[in-house]
Amino acid sequence: MMPEPEIRIFEDPGHLYWAAATRFEDLARVKAIERKAFTVALSGGSTPQPLYEILGSAAFAGRVRWTNVHLFQVDERSVAPDAPESNYRLIRGAMLESSMLPDGNFHRLQAERPDREQAARDYAEDLARVLAPAPGEFPRLDLVYLGMGPDGHTASLFPGSPALEERRLWVVPNYVAKLQAYRLTLTLPVLNAAGHVIFMVTGADKAGALREVLEGPAGRLPAQRIQPAHGRVSWFVDRDSARLLSQARR
Repeated sequence: MMPEPEIRIFEDPGHLYWAAATRFEDLARVKAIERKAFTVALSGGSTPQPLYEILGSAAFAGRVRWTNVHLFQVDERSVAPDAPESNYRLIRGAMLESSMLPDGNFHRLQAERPDREQAARDYAEDLARVLAPAPGEFPRLDLVYLGMGPDGHTASLFPGSPALEERRLWVVPNYVAKLQAYRLTLTLPVLNAAGHVIFMVTGADKAGALREVLEGPAGRLPAQRIQPAHGRVSWFVDRDSARLLSQARR
C-alpha cells in the first residue's frame, strides 16, 4: 500500500517556494554529511522559476555545498537552448548564472538535436554515469521537482501521450498532439524511482485538476501516476489551487 502524500497548503506562492528551497537545503545537507552526490531533476515551465531564483540567490550561496550537487532536467521542449520557450534557458537565467554550481554539474537535455532518439539515449547515459544504478534498475534521483498543468499533465507527460506507456526506457521523445510539438522527458519509471518528489502547484486554474488528482479515481491523470515505490511524494500548493479540496485535505 502506497503511503499517503504529504500535502502542505501555503497562504501565498512566496512561502511555498521558500519551503521548497528549504527542503532542497535539508536534503542536500544530509547527502553532504554522507559524502554522496545530491542529485536533483528540475522541471521547466513558469511555475518553478521563483524557486530557482531563490536557489540561485546570494542568500542561498552558503547554505548548500554546491560542488556536491548534480542537477538534471525533467523535460525539455525541442527548441534551441536560447529560444524563449527553452526550459534550459529559464533555469540558466533564474539560477545557473548566479549560483555556485560547477559548470559540469548541470546536465542539459539536448532536445534541439534532429535525432531525438539519440539525444534521449545520450541523456540516459549521463544519468547512468552520475547515478550508477545497479544492473537492471532505474536511476534513483534524490529529489524531483514537478509542476502540474490544468489538464493534469506533469513533466512532458500529457494525457493520452505515448510516453505514458513507456516501461523500459529512461528518457524518450514525446509528441504532444495538442501542442503539435515534440518534447524530451524522463519517463514514469524514472520519476517513480526517485527518493522524493515535490509537486509545486499554484493558481486557481489548477484547482480542478488538483482535486481530481488527490481525490478522484486513481490513474486518470498523468500526475496521479507519480507514485514512487520507495520514496515519498509531497504536494506544495497555494490557497488558490487548493480551494476545491475537501475539508479533510485542507
